[in-house]
Amino acid sequence: MTTALEGLKVLDMSRVLAGPWAGQLLGDLGADVVKVERPGAGDDTRSWGPPYLRDEEGKDTSEAAYFLSANRNKRSVAIDITQSDGQQRVRELAAQADVLIENFKVGGLAAYGLDYASLRELNPLLIYCSITGFGQDGPYAQRAGYDFMIQALGGLMSITGRADDEAGAGPVKVGVAVTDILTGLYASNAILAALAERERSGEGQYIDLALLDVQVACLANQAMNYLTTGQPPGRMGNAHPNIVPYQDFPTADGDFILTVGNDAQFRRFCQVADRGAWLDDPRFATNAARVTHRAELIPLIRQVTVFRSTAEWITALEEAGVPCGPINTLRDVFEDPQVRHRELLIQMDHCKAGQMPLVASPIKLSRTPVSYRRPPPLLDEHAAEVPDDWLRQR
Repeated sequence: MTTALEGLKVLDMSRVLAGPWAGQLLGDLGADVVKVERPGAGDDTRSWGPPYLRDEEGKDTSEAAYFLSANRNKRSVAIDITQSDGQQRVRELAAQADVLIENFKVGGLAAYGLDYASLRELNPLLIYCSITGFGQDGPYAQRAGYDFMIQALGGLMSITGRADDEAGAGPVKVGVAVTDILTGLYASNAILAALAERERSGEGQYIDLALLDVQVACLANQAMNYLTTGQPPGRMGNAHPNIVPYQDFPTADGDFILTVGNDAQFRRFCQVADRGAWLDDPRFATNAARVTHRAELIPLIRQVTVFRSTAEWITALEEAGVPCGPINTLRDVFEDPQVRHRELLIQMDHCKAGQMPLVASPIKLSRTPVSYRRPPPLLDEHAAEVPDDWLRQR
């Protein structure tokens, strides 16, 4: 069965997460992705352990779980780009590539003759995607940018965490490097758009992506809440700034999430909770009223939810058509029947571990589905085959 990006050649010179995430996505869609790494060390995340992949005897291998999360469907070649012969090897590969992804500091590759202007002379069709913390220009352009810092600088941490008047108050980062991941998704979208345009113009182009730009763009409704009112939104814990009730609530044996998205759902919730009087209370009749009177309604709901178990609430509310759910651990997630049905956990053969688990791509294409052709590579695993393979396909 063919894949959507079959025949596309991607030279992935990026490391850590944002660029590799974009490269993995393109690889899942069928692109031939060659990852260029530093000799002896490779991608930084190869050493970001423990945990490490375990072999069939349960012993740690040298393959860090972090690296494995973003580098399947790639072939690895180790090239020292500080040396003239290494630079020439990259030029030869770039001359055959459709796409190049890199996340060096601004101007970092120009010193080696591997910047866009230089490689465009060799390959006018090349789509060259640069990912940096702050972009190619502006007062911060020369600064290094890391996800955690950008979550703070870009405003995300100002709206994440418990409110100032609650116990445990303070800014909190998201539990995964979400800015890196979103930047990888934006990068792959931009690359696909540039490839589509190339079909019309017959020309490649340069893509300038910045983590800060992506983080600001992804503030979404919170950004518009500020821009339309002039009032910066604050931290609200698990509550929603525009919808009530839409947060966590305590139960007799834990907690659950209640996500009431409209007034009809709130009416059904009141019926399940046996609180019909709330339906006649003008403070709670509409979502706008509930947002205004959040401080009165939320304690009342908490006084009700503590008398049933999480399972009891979820069963009753699902039957009534009120969106809700448990707060799962990752063990719960991968044992969930819907997650299993959607096959979000896959197994691949690995030379050091026998079989290894990976999280599947969420993309479901009817005619050209994603494919899992290669496990994350060992460092320089494909040194011999890649140059011959790519150069033979001139």
